Amino acid sequence: MLKDYLRANQQRHLNELLDFLRIPSVSTDSSRQGEVRRAAEFVTDRLTELGFEAQRFETPRHPVVVARYRISDSATTVLVYGHYDVQPPEPLALWTSPPFEPVVEDGLIVARGASDDKGQLYAHIKGAEALLATTGTLPVNLTFLIEGEEEIGSPNLTPFIEAHRELLAADVVLISDGAMVAPDTPTITYGLRGLAYVDVVVRGAGRDLHSGAYGGGAPNAINALAKIIAQLHDEQGRVTVPGFYDAVLELTDTEREAFRQVPFDEAHFKREAGLAATPGELGYTLLERLWARPTLDCNGIGGGFQGEGAKTVIAAEARAKISCRLVPNQDPHDIAAKLAAHLKSLAPPGVEVAVTELHGALPALTPLEAPAVKAAAQALAAVFGRPAVFARTGGTIPVVSTFQELLGAQVVMVGLGLESDKAHSPNEKFDLINYYRGIEVSAALLAALVNAS
Repeated sequence: MLKDYLRANQQRHLNELLDFLRIPSVSTDSSRQGEVRRAAEFVTDRLTELGFEAQRFETPRHPVVVARYRISDSATTVLVYGHYDVQPPEPLALWTSPPFEPVVEDGLIVARGASDDKGQLYAHIKGAEALLATTGTLPVNLTFLIEGEEEIGSPNLTPFIEAHRELLAADVVLISDGAMVAPDTPTITYGLRGLAYVDVVVRGAGRDLHSGAYGGGAPNAINALAKIIAQLHDEQGRVTVPGFYDAVLELTDTEREAFRQVPFDEAHFKREAGLAATPGELGYTLLERLWARPTLDCNGIGGGFQGEGAKTVIAAEARAKISCRLVPNQDPHDIAAKLAAHLKSLAPPGVEVAVTELHGALPALTPLEAPAVKAAAQALAAVFGRPAVFARTGGTIPVVSTFQELLGAQVVMVGLGLESDKAHSPNEKFDLINYYRGIEVSAALLAALVNAS
C-alpha cells in the first residue's frame, strides 16, 4: 500500500522538491534574507498541511522551524534534523544550468541544495506524508527541527536547543545530511570526528629586515615556522604533541570488522583526489585513519614577500592555520591548549609564538549496539534488500554532540545522497532514485524506531 502510494504521487513529490529548490536560500548572503525566510515558510506550510503543529522561531539571523506530531505521551519520540539554507552558488560560470532553476535529466536533479540538504530533508517530510496518507497516523511522535544557518556554522542553534529542551525532547535524533559510502549501499554513520582549530603567529625581528644586511644574524620567522611545523609529526606519522593521544577511544574489534565490510575502493579514492600515495599514521588502515584516528594538519601558511618579482627581506612575522580532527573522548579545548604549549616549546631562540584558538567541536559516537542503530539497520536492509554498512566520517557536524549532550538522545545518521553529489560545488545533483527511495527509507525508519527508546 505504501509503495502504491509512493508510485502514484511520485511526480507531485518531485514537483514540490523542485519548487523548494527554486528558492535561493543562501544564508550567508544578506541580500537574500527574504528568500531564506521564504524557504522557512515553505517547509512550515508543507508540514502544517500534513497536520503538524508547526512554528517559526526568530533568532538573531534566520528562523528555526519546529513542527510536532504527537500520537501518545508514552510513544517513542523521533526528532528529524535538517536545514533549508544552502551554500552560495558561485562561481556561476561553472554551472551547466542556473543553480536555482532545477533541471531534471538523465535521472538527476541538478540545482543548488538538491542533495545538501533540501532533497534529503524533503524526503523525510514526504516519508511522514506517506505514512499519514496510508495509515492515518504515525508510528512515533515526530518532531522536525529545521534551521536556516547550517551553512554558516549554526551560530544560533545551540542556544535555541538549550532554551527549548522540553519542546525538542526526543529519544532518537535522525539526520540525513550526508552520503552513502557507495551507490545502492545503505549506510549508517554512527561516528563523527571533532575539531580543534588554531591560528599561529611566529614573530622574530621587530620589522622586516634586509637579507643582505641582516642575513646570518637575525631570526627568520618563516624559517622558524617551517621548522616548528616539520616537528609536529614523527617518522611513523604520529602527532608529537604531548598528551595528544591520551584520551583517544580505540576502535573495538566489532568496529574494525564493520569497517572491513564497507565497499571502499582505495584506488578510486586516490584517483578521485589526485593522490600518488596515502601517508598517515602507521599501524592503521586507510579507512581507520580517515574515520577513527585523530589528525593534525596545517591548513594555511604565509609570511614575508609574496608579490611579483623579488624582494630580499627576512620576514619579521609568519603565520599558519592548524586544525586537528578529533575522535571520541578528545576535548577540543584540551587539545588546543596542548597544541599551543607544544608549538611554543618548539620556538627557536629569538622567536615568539602566539596561538589563538579559533574554533572547536566535540566528536560524537553512537554505539553500534544502541537500539536506534539496530532498528535503523533493519529498516534499511528491508528497503535496499541488502544489509546496511556502518561507517564513521572524518568530517564534523557540531550539532550532533549538542543533541547528545542537551537532549540525551541517540543520534542516527542515514545519508541518502552520494559523495559524488557535488555538495558546495557547481552542478550539485541528487539522483532521482535516491530521492524516491529516500522517501521510502524515511517511512521505514519511522516504523522501525517504534521500540528504539
